[in-house]
Amino acid sequence: MARQQPSPWVHTAFLFCLLSLSGAIEIPMDLSQPPTITKQSVKDHIVDPRDNILIECEAKGNPAPSFHWTRNSRFFNIAKDPRVSMRRRSGTLVIDFRSGGRPEEYEGEYQCFARNKFGTALSNRIRLQVSKSPLWPKENLDPVVVQEGAPLTLQCNPPPGLPSPVIFWMSSSMEPITQDKRVSQGHNGDLYFSNVMLQDMQTDYSCNARFHFTHTIQQKNPFNLKVLTNHPYNDSSLRNHPDMYSARGVAERTPSFMYPQGTASSQMVLRGMDLLLECIASGVPTPDVAWYKKGGDLPSDKAKFENFNKALRITNVSEEDSGEYFCLASNKMGSIRHTISVRVKAAPYWLDEPKNLILAPGEDGRLVCRANGNPKPTVQWMVNGEPLQSAPPNPNREVAGDTIIFRDTQISSRAVYQCNTSNEHGYLLANAFVSVLDVPPRMLSPRNQLIRVILYNRTRLDCPFFGSPIPTLRWFKNGQGSNLDGGNYHVYENGSLEIKMIRKEDQGIYTCVATNILGKAENQVRLEVKDPTRIYRMPEDQVAKRGTTVQLECRVKHDPSLKLTVSWLKDDEPLYIGNRMKKEEDSLTIFGVAERDQGSYTCIASTELDQDLAKAYLTVLADQATPTNRLAALPKGRPERPRDLELTDLAERSVRLTWIPGDDNNSPITDYVVQFEEDQFQPGVWHDHSKFPGSVNSAVLQLSPYVNYQFRVIAINEVGSSHPSLPSERYRTSGAPPESNPSDVKGEGTRKNNMEITWTPMNATSAFGPNLRYIVKWRRRETRETWNNVTVWGSRYVVGQTPVYVPYEIRVQAENDFGTGPEPGTVIGYSGEDYPRAAPTDVKIRVLNSTAISLQWNRVYPDTVQGQLREYRAYYWRESSLLKSLWVSQKRQQASFPGDRLRGVVSRLFPYSNYKLEMVVVNGRGDGPRSETKAFTTPEGVPSAPRRFRVRQPNLETINLEWDHPEHPNGILTGYTLKYVAFNGTKVGKQIVENFSPNQTKFTMQRADPVSRYRFSLSARTQVGSGEAVTEESPAPPNEAYTNNQADIATQGWFIGLMCAVALLVLILLIVCFIKRSRGGKYPVREKKDVPLGPEDPKEEDGSFDYSDEDNKPLQGSQTSLDGTIKQQESDDSLVDYGEGGEGQFNEDGSFIGQYTVKKDKEETEGNESSEATSPVNAIYSLA
Repeated sequence: MARQQPSPWVHTAFLFCLLSLSGAIEIPMDLSQPPTITKQSVKDHIVDPRDNILIECEAKGNPAPSFHWTRNSRFFNIAKDPRVSMRRRSGTLVIDFRSGGRPEEYEGEYQCFARNKFGTALSNRIRLQVSKSPLWPKENLDPVVVQEGAPLTLQCNPPPGLPSPVIFWMSSSMEPITQDKRVSQGHNGDLYFSNVMLQDMQTDYSCNARFHFTHTIQQKNPFNLKVLTNHPYNDSSLRNHPDMYSARGVAERTPSFMYPQGTASSQMVLRGMDLLLECIASGVPTPDVAWYKKGGDLPSDKAKFENFNKALRITNVSEEDSGEYFCLASNKMGSIRHTISVRVKAAPYWLDEPKNLILAPGEDGRLVCRANGNPKPTVQWMVNGEPLQSAPPNPNREVAGDTIIFRDTQISSRAVYQCNTSNEHGYLLANAFVSVLDVPPRMLSPRNQLIRVILYNRTRLDCPFFGSPIPTLRWFKNGQGSNLDGGNYHVYENGSLEIKMIRKEDQGIYTCVATNILGKAENQVRLEVKDPTRIYRMPEDQVAKRGTTVQLECRVKHDPSLKLTVSWLKDDEPLYIGNRMKKEEDSLTIFGVAERDQGSYTCIASTELDQDLAKAYLTVLADQATPTNRLAALPKGRPERPRDLELTDLAERSVRLTWIPGDDNNSPITDYVVQFEEDQFQPGVWHDHSKFPGSVNSAVLQLSPYVNYQFRVIAINEVGSSHPSLPSERYRTSGAPPESNPSDVKGEGTRKNNMEITWTPMNATSAFGPNLRYIVKWRRRETRETWNNVTVWGSRYVVGQTPVYVPYEIRVQAENDFGTGPEPGTVIGYSGEDYPRAAPTDVKIRVLNSTAISLQWNRVYPDTVQGQLREYRAYYWRESSLLKSLWVSQKRQQASFPGDRLRGVVSRLFPYSNYKLEMVVVNGRGDGPRSETKAFTTPEGVPSAPRRFRVRQPNLETINLEWDHPEHPNGILTGYTLKYVAFNGTKVGKQIVENFSPNQTKFTMQRADPVSRYRFSLSARTQVGSGEAVTEESPAPPNEAYTNNQADIATQGWFIGLMCAVALLVLILLIVCFIKRSRGGKYPVREKKDVPLGPEDPKEEDGSFDYSDEDNKPLQGSQTSLDGTIKQQESDDSLVDYGEGGEGQFNEDGSFIGQYTVKKDKEETEGNESSEATSPVNAIYSLA
């Protein structure tokens, strides 16, 4: 049995919800207003060439706006093109191709204009493009021949589509290519093999492109692989061999990058987009790839690894994600890394988007258009679609950069303003109208609505309204004169009233009143509070035998005024009530239980406002003989629930609880946990009361005053906890005054003229009586004035009209109907802070070194801080570099100096740069005014390390070095210093130092010998000294050096002569062997074979066979099979008879000559004392 958290319910509320007053304000449509664009196509609008083209543009206004379009910044005359029409009461363009025409002719940039007599609104510039899915060019692909263990890239090169197609690889039989760490598809669509294995030849490889709009898949002609190998058998058992490559004779090698090339690259990404970095490496064994960020960690909340760790994706990139990332590919032979410099640029994004401005005649207002981006976007203002510079002058309007200020507005000031902010990466266009109206308050929702909510829930009452000037809104309950705000109520800026926890006494009629200088309007809503729906007898887990009857209870308590519906789920799916089931109001009965009935059953009790869930699990046992000892036949399990709870020895502050233990299911009960529930503050929520040993089944419980207790018991053994017992009867203790006060009392300002007093409310066991409330007292600390006090039912009270940041003494005392609690302690709180009024003065800067300065300033007077002085803060930015050609970021940075300090150090500056600095005082509210701007210059420093240091070895005589200038010169470069040393194993040579001019970025070194490797260390210099060094080693490992050395030796004269001599010697040996073989051998065999020779047997006069292999024939009566063995044909004689016993063996070529001849020669040599080699095989053996 388990109670589940019910799904959230939806309360009936007002039909309209006004946005925050700081957001957009909607004017009712029956009032005159300029146009507003409500719907438009996306900026990059790609269409299907098979369909008609729709370019959307919808707008509202009063009077209804008219529409016209431009195409490529020129007026688009719709009436002249019979294929183009505009929807009625809309600006949406429809281009119809049913009668012919080419959609490509209509590609271009479109913009919609919506106009009425009060102004003109503009859509975005919509770039219309027709989707393209070109065919794959036909090509004949030759088989790809590759050595086993070598890397391979199969290029896809899909036809350029719009939008780009989705690439995937399959075989020509449409089976997907299995991808893993060794074989995977890159982001560019190519298929990469880190190393090729023989098994890769078992299929072909075809690149497929799926085009979005046409829903078609185009397939490239497949690649066929031919893998050259030293181990021609594709033994599947080797795939799981711990050293698979060695087992197949594949040489192991260090990793190298297949993509990207080289050791460094760069990538630019736009803010808000996804950054995808990719590193695919070859090597044997297959390398593992790991990702790192220099100088920091990867953003764990946004970074994820893809494609078997070969790709790093960072979602929703921001400026903090710029920097240098590197991937490290490694196997047991070594490692290699590639550095990727990531630059984050940004298309314009809003900091402060202009909003519609609704003013009354004579009011002032402003439109603000602030955006950021990289590069910094430019801002252009337009009015009614025309540049503001060419608009008629308006004396009530003043343009100040990104802000337009309106003073003393009149009816004639109505217009639609456009703000266009753009940089090289994109643009933003926003419309905002200025409407000048004189409108008394009006309510925008139906009157006298009914809202029904569930007890103890949170609800929000909305009161949408309009007026010009913007009205103020207040709430009242049951016609009372006090405004509802504070305590259990909270009023939002848009006028919505939130009730944090609904109680029975909150039921009633609520009135919202909107007021401005032209009048007032009000609306009412009736709030009804309903009891929650609760399942008080839940279904229990059951174990039943097949064929028996099971009943699952579900008894519900709900508000009688709401309609109750009870439904059942099985395994979280709606339960079909068949003829074996009976659903009643408070139970579900299953007759003739079958195995398919096993599962979880959920009872859902719901009304139109809320619901409650309870779940139980039914286990069905198959038919089996009942064991004599049921407990012994079952495994250990959780104990059964305790039962028959009884309360005795009732006293004011204690009670005795007794229970009967349940079955322990073969595992002794170790503990009992007693829980309680009370029905006043948290009904339905159970709390732990106490814990007792498993040997106890009766205990005295200590109780708190005025709590309506209900108890239950849980048994625990080594397997787990039982289900809770059924609850006991309730017992209410008598009341008493509180014995404690609320904790965590605080006083803090939320605004500059208030102080919010908060505390942690007391729970049911510390209330001690009905109507728990709190007496809140406060007074100014210095004045020792009389205490102000108020009685509060919630956990918060706001003191208004307070001076800025003054200390208050605060006390909060608990009280109920039986009396007050003990005298509370005094807590010091502070009213709200305001921004500091003064800036640090006499700021002095002393340059410490090329990257640090010391600051000294005079402290501000305490009364100007207007709050708690948190810190002094320095804002500084790099104005320029003293190197004229070097671009620098002017991003503002800050250094904080906590506390009341008079000096500090700013470090991590860039050398050889012009800086500017301002200082402020910071309190809890924010920054104060800026001090006078100070300028300073940092001296030269040592440069950063040279970038992209590359060591290449084209041959064994020379080594080429290349590098790029340091990213941060930090001064005027005077040159580079290169230090290098030769080493061979543990032997290290003498270090050599080379100095280069500042413009030199290449160096070729002559090797002293072809065996040693070299370690290089390169640093840049300024007049201050040498900077950070970058170190690299010559790339060729010993095995590669040996291979290259062989390639070079092959061209030497002495080596060619040696090879000629070896070839001549081999030729002589072959001639000798051929002469010996042509003489043949004679073998007396009559001793071994008693049957007479046939007439066809070749026979010499001395009675021996003349065996000659001139035709390389097998023995008579045998044939050579395909697998190289010899099969008997006509003769039943075994060839083994001609050897020694059964030891005769065949050679790999299928002949019996080798071992037979050796044995016969040996016998003849021993028997006849002849040392003549009678077989060419003997001759070969003797040579060996």
